[in-house]
Amino acid sequence: MLFGRKKRKPITIPDKKVKEWKYTTCNYCSTGCAIEIGLNEDKRIVTTRGHAGADVNRGKLCIKGLLEHELFESPGRGTEPLIRDKHFEKFEKTTWDHALDTTAQKIKEIQDKYGKDAFAVVSTGQLLTEEFYTLGKLTRGCIGTNNYDGNTTLCMASAVSGYKRSFGSDGPPGCYDDFEHTHCFMAFGSNLPEQHPVIYWRLKEALEKRKFPLIVVDPRVTMFAQFADIHLPITPGTDCVLINSMMYVIINEGLQDQAYIDAHTEGYEAVKALVQDYAPEVAQHQCGIDEDRIRSVARLYAKAPSAMSIWTMGINQSTHGSDGVANINNLNLITGNIGKPGGTSLSITGQCNAMGTREWSSCSGLPGYRALENPQHRQEIADFWGIDPEFFPKKRGLAQTDIFPAIETGDIKGMWIVATNPMTSMANTPRIRKMLESLDFLVVQDVYADVETNQYSHVYFPASVWAEKEGCHTNTERRVSLISNVLPPYANSKPDFWIFNQMAKRFDNGQKIKFPETPEGAFEEMKQLSKGSNPYGNERTLDISGMSYEKIVKARGIQWPYSEEQDKASGSLKGSPRLYTDGKFQTPSGKANLICVDFYDNNEKPCKDYPFWLNSGRVVEHFHTRTRTGKIGNCNKFSPTPYMEMNPDAAKELGIEHQTYVRLTSRRGDAVVLVQLTQRVSRDMVFIPFHFHDCVNRLTVGLLDPYSRQPAFKQCSARIEKVDQEEAARLNAERRNY
Repeated sequence: MLFGRKKRKPITIPDKKVKEWKYTTCNYCSTGCAIEIGLNEDKRIVTTRGHAGADVNRGKLCIKGLLEHELFESPGRGTEPLIRDKHFEKFEKTTWDHALDTTAQKIKEIQDKYGKDAFAVVSTGQLLTEEFYTLGKLTRGCIGTNNYDGNTTLCMASAVSGYKRSFGSDGPPGCYDDFEHTHCFMAFGSNLPEQHPVIYWRLKEALEKRKFPLIVVDPRVTMFAQFADIHLPITPGTDCVLINSMMYVIINEGLQDQAYIDAHTEGYEAVKALVQDYAPEVAQHQCGIDEDRIRSVARLYAKAPSAMSIWTMGINQSTHGSDGVANINNLNLITGNIGKPGGTSLSITGQCNAMGTREWSSCSGLPGYRALENPQHRQEIADFWGIDPEFFPKKRGLAQTDIFPAIETGDIKGMWIVATNPMTSMANTPRIRKMLESLDFLVVQDVYADVETNQYSHVYFPASVWAEKEGCHTNTERRVSLISNVLPPYANSKPDFWIFNQMAKRFDNGQKIKFPETPEGAFEEMKQLSKGSNPYGNERTLDISGMSYEKIVKARGIQWPYSEEQDKASGSLKGSPRLYTDGKFQTPSGKANLICVDFYDNNEKPCKDYPFWLNSGRVVEHFHTRTRTGKIGNCNKFSPTPYMEMNPDAAKELGIEHQTYVRLTSRRGDAVVLVQLTQRVSRDMVFIPFHFHDCVNRLTVGLLDPYSRQPAFKQCSARIEKVDQEEAARLNAERRNY
């Protein structure tokens, strides 16, 4: 035996003494994994496991899902409402009635003095869909502010914008089952094994059954890039150049699907003319991929019987994010890869219910993909809610990334932040800190009282977490799944649904609008609003009228559209795996739009003073700003401290050693991080996980996409400086106390 050991210690799985398993859905990323929660004989939650009967995850879970049961009693949870006059004073405990009354009074005072839009509401992608619908009803129908948005602007706004520009409506057209049918798979700015491990497992399972080319476009040698057949280490922010050049090859070599283009798209001739400026021998100097490789990948993609593209933040978080999405759609439209098995443009959503907020929160419009700009839509919702349509604004207000700067100009005086943490998640956080300090009134609603943004609030609402509530999520592939209520709320925390309903009672329109007392009652309203057609006579894609809580649980999730007619005709509970299978889109003509995307280079790039590209992203053990995973020991232990990946050759030139601290500086701020030397990044690039407070987003640039208003988190420049090791270690230890 190795090292002389004669007896091997057997692997044992501790008996958690589970007496009952209860079904629910994971509350982290957008994969939508079905989970069973194990309760012991004292009705305490002791473990979680993947549900083997669910099609999404088929029994699998990542590390976050396996440890999710530890959230319920994790440290830092809010136990009581808190209140104070100034943000620098100590909080005092108060009653729910006093906290709600004070907040409602402050909202009215600000609106009476400065106008309805002087109070803003900033939401999340973490609530349940019924909670989003109720918050939208409260904000649009009772409070009346037009400055209402969600943190999904930071992650998925470019995907939404690109889908709308190309197809006339939001909604990913593909599904995970496309992995089983595709003949070529191309990933743009997506690191599935770490961002969405179970989706990657589904892809890996498909690859084991039937080999097909896997192409990964990413400036960093991610885990996904290491598994790829072809890795394209693109110059950051130049994806549109690469795609235009691929289309140049496809069109000029006659590899396009002309029959599909003629029947189902418009704008082809303009796109054909535009891409003539992107010959591979020219494009290679901008995107960093040599011309021969561009031609090879273009031919591989176009000649495949079916080909699909996925992307995440590498595309979305850019000043060209919406254009990048529209161009991926262009690539799939000209090759006939929309609406067929294995052929799709599939955005991999970030948060567990970012889809739910896009569908039902009314952030960017009105419920069910309705638009504020459409008088018919305003009338429909006003009639359904029982209020005057003139109460609604005629167009969308500010996006989240414009709401915060409006504090600086004095246009926003108060804010309600729900389940998001801008003090860590927003670009240029030193600027965000000053904005929050200057508000007349801030209310924070969160599961955790110690969330960083709560440092600046005047009122704190303690919210319930995950299976302390009931309601639905919609995942990346449009699958609606149920979160079952397994436990009562922790201490005196309350479900977000309850908080919104109670707040509505404190506004005049709250007496006119019916607010159902249960999430299932709200779901029934949503079902009614999902029926019908769009303004152009096409059937509404977002139709959930055939669903019910009972059916969702029985099927372990149903993909929309699933109409009453579908349910009566088949009763299979399968839903619709793909959109646009008939080639009809949600546009006035019924055809998809081919969008001309001409690249303009406005990225912040390395220079003499700031010679490194700064990139950021996720790691598998953490989620977003660590408000949850930072409290789970077996998640946090893998990366408990901020660190930076750096190329060994670049480090040698600067005299920097592995596992030492450095100071990273940009034009906006600085951060102290631990160095991890690796060949995963090039000599002129560094990478930092974005999860840590007072770290990478002190450095990032706030440039916005002109269509989606999403920030360019992934394209900025920085320099590296040596730092006092003892002081850096002290600072690191102080931050790890969180």
